[in-house]
Amino acid sequence: MTRRILIATLLLGLGTSAASADDDFWLGMKAGTLGIGGEASWRPVPYLDLRAGVNGFSFDQNGSEAGIDYLGNADLMTVFATANLRVPLSPFRVTAGIFNNGNELSLTSRDTSTYQVGSQTYTSDEVGTLRAGATFDDWAPYAGIGFDFRLLDTLGLHIDAGVLGQGSPLVTLTADGSAASDPQFQQQLEAERLELQNSVDDYKYYPVVSIGFSFNF
Repeated sequence: MTRRILIATLLLGLGTSAASADDDFWLGMKAGTLGIGGEASWRPVPYLDLRAGVNGFSFDQNGSEAGIDYLGNADLMTVFATANLRVPLSPFRVTAGIFNNGNELSLTSRDTSTYQVGSQTYTSDEVGTLRAGATFDDWAPYAGIGFDFRLLDTLGLHIDAGVLGQGSPLVTLTADGSAASDPQFQQQLEAERLELQNSVDDYKYYPVVSIGFSFNF
């Protein structure tokens, strides 16, 4: 995460130094499916602007995956740079860019007397605690559309919708019970991991929707 914060600081710093005191330089805040974030925008030529920023958020959600009840946590963290092609005399634009992607999912099994792991049933002592994690590609392409509205001379409203290509998630699953080192249990644990993999595979294409405001100083 430290690396992504440094990247975001560098991108925003470069944008500020290149376009300070420029009417085409804007700083903004936004919120959406990637979390809460900030961005800098600069228009070097008419109908094209360049943007860089960072998004982040963390939340918990409980649920059942592959027949096991889990306590879930999602950590969202992305640093991005995009190019935005604007349609003349219209608020509409087309966006393409690259994201440094730190989105992660983690699951911890909830206590119960037995667990169905793969096709076998095990006691809580045999399983212990199940811990699963999912990570994605470090670099993810983005494509989308957006609308920019100038509300005042120094205030703008922005709406974005697109898709982030995170790639297929890398899913891990571990157990720390008395059967954790048993070869047969490991086979069932791998079958359970594959079920988890299938259940989160849809996240390789992550929907991005956001709304934000920008300011010109």
